[in-house]
Amino acid sequence: MAGLLRRSALALLAALAAVLLIPPAPAKCCPFCSVQGQTLTGDVGQAALVLVGKPTNAKLNSPDGLEGTTDFVIEKVIKKHEILIHDDGVKMVRLPKYIPEDKKYKYLLFCDVYKGKIDPYRGVAVKNDFDIAGYVEGAVAVKDAKPAKRLAFFFKYLDSSELDVSNDAYKEFGYADYKDYKDMAKDLPAETLAKWLKDPNTPAFRFGLYASMLGHCGKPEHAKLLREMLEDKKVTSGVDGILAGYVLLQPKEGWEYVRNILKDDKKDFTQRYAALRTTRFFHDSRPDVIPTKDVVSAVSLLLEEGDIADLAIEDLRKWGCWDMTEKVLDLYGQKSHDVPIIRRSILRFALCASDPKLEKPNAKAKAFVDEQRKKDAEGVESAEELLRLETTPVKTPAGK
Repeated sequence: MAGLLRRSALALLAALAAVLLIPPAPAKCCPFCSVQGQTLTGDVGQAALVLVGKPTNAKLNSPDGLEGTTDFVIEKVIKKHEILIHDDGVKMVRLPKYIPEDKKYKYLLFCDVYKGKIDPYRGVAVKNDFDIAGYVEGAVAVKDAKPAKRLAFFFKYLDSSELDVSNDAYKEFGYADYKDYKDMAKDLPAETLAKWLKDPNTPAFRFGLYASMLGHCGKPEHAKLLREMLEDKKVTSGVDGILAGYVLLQPKEGWEYVRNILKDDKKDFTQRYAALRTTRFFHDSRPDVIPTKDVVSAVSLLLEEGDIADLAIEDLRKWGCWDMTEKVLDLYGQKSHDVPIIRRSILRFALCASDPKLEKPNAKAKAFVDEQRKKDAEGVESAEELLRLETTPVKTPAGK
């Protein structure tokens, strides 16, 4: 019980953080990526002027370091503005900011123009020998290209020696819908992806993307690599994508592995939650690999586990699994499930299962709702209002 309450509190804090701190992302994103912040392509779109070059003659004009000037030697103009008359020769502009000089680096500089003056507000430092202009211009050139072509461009930069560029390429995948790279992933170099997964320098948050892509283009021996990663207790990030890749390469063995995680309440919550996210992927994106009935059967294994049952109930509700109604309602009041977060999820399920708009509203669900309304009419009304505001529509079973 204490574990469930702690998990609920953390989930609430995470949700608040997501609402208050993280910029909105596209409605559909890579299911195995964790990204926030804008891409360089987006930054170019918002900036008035974008330059590549080197700072020199930087001077501080105040003791607090807040005021200064820098001469910026322009190597390339990525985005032009009328304030800057530029030809193919080297030019220099004086900026009203102190930008420290380092002979090893040059800058990709994003600027506004305010009251007739250039106002740099963001700089990305890269080594002198890296063609940052080529990367940014290439990214802008494929901005409106077909997804497969656009992502193929960024794939080449996922292992860039420049961290800002590598992370930007990863963001492009992170903000892409799975269907955008599903077919393209079949033609990716499997050995390259396997190499990245084996590389100790690969950031752990990328495991999910790389492993899921390997699932599309890999061979049986790559399934062994993914299984080894799953057995490695040090691997705690991207587990959902690793599981998905394993299932894509070996559907029978991989899916059994996922089910074994889901039904083992002694497994850490994070492992079971990762397995649940994997089931969502196959339900929403790859029912051709794992049939929907098998996904529902797997998720239902979590109903008996008090620390995660509410998440399973919510998924079953959104998927319109009304044949699970009796099993869900039987959880109400059980000692292991008698906490507000689970009670609310059961009530939402019952409200949807008894919706008059359904061809056959569930009578037991309606009786349950009626009983709850007598006990706590305000609570039921609140649940109904939240359902009306929900952005994810509840699905009706196929054929209904």
